[in-house]
Amino acid sequence: MDLQMNGKLALVSGSTAGIGYAIAHRLAREGASVIVNGRSQAGVDEAVGRIGADAKGEVHGFIGDLSQAEAAQEVVRRHPGIAILVNNLGIFEPKAFEDIPDEDWQRFFDVNVLSGVRLSRLVLPAMKLANWGRIIFISSESAVQIPTEMIHNGMTKTAQLAVSRGLAESLAGTGITVNSVLPGPTKSRGVGDFVGELAKSGGKTFAQMEAEFFDHMRPTSLIKRFATTDEVASMVAYVASGLASATTGAALRVDGGVIRSAF
Repeated sequence: MDLQMNGKLALVSGSTAGIGYAIAHRLAREGASVIVNGRSQAGVDEAVGRIGADAKGEVHGFIGDLSQAEAAQEVVRRHPGIAILVNNLGIFEPKAFEDIPDEDWQRFFDVNVLSGVRLSRLVLPAMKLANWGRIIFISSESAVQIPTEMIHNGMTKTAQLAVSRGLAESLAGTGITVNSVLPGPTKSRGVGDFVGELAKSGGKTFAQMEAEFFDHMRPTSLIKRFATTDEVASMVAYVASGLASATTGAALRVDGGVIRSAF
């Protein structure tokens, strides 16, 4: 299937590992020119090399913390004409509500929400000029079912849905779409390391820990396993494509059926 990405320039924030890497890799294989972003030279160089090995489009690297205004402005200045923006940059950290200080609430908002707001604002002029664009926020099932162990993270994921829908409505009648994608529990590098450490400390295998997680923490999952990053990337690739022109203002789930509501 031709996703009509040839010649499109895509930026995926936070894309040297995990879901972001899988998205950047998939977009590059579909023919888009992709900007891979990370905070270290070594991490970006390694990701660019791996993605470039089978890319159909060009692969660029940008080193910088895109939660910071200066870095966001620089990437857009250096790479004008971004047509596909995937706001993937995000952080998470399990912590009891009463232990979350004001500084953490602000930090989570700045990284998970404001970074995407800022980048979207910066790329919109070029998208409007071309009357074509795709803006995608990588939210989470936690936006709908707030995890008690990470309320501050859930708050930011819900905020992304509000920004995404509002921005889509503000662009009604244009060729620019804005959507959110909601992964469920996914075996990204951070999650894999976290579950692996829990398994090791408890004298269990990863598979045993995974089964316990879905029995006790996410019992509504229908697939009863962590999704792969490639499964999430497949959804994002479609939404970013020329084929998805009638999909906008949506919150699209790749959650393994964790969210029980049909709507």
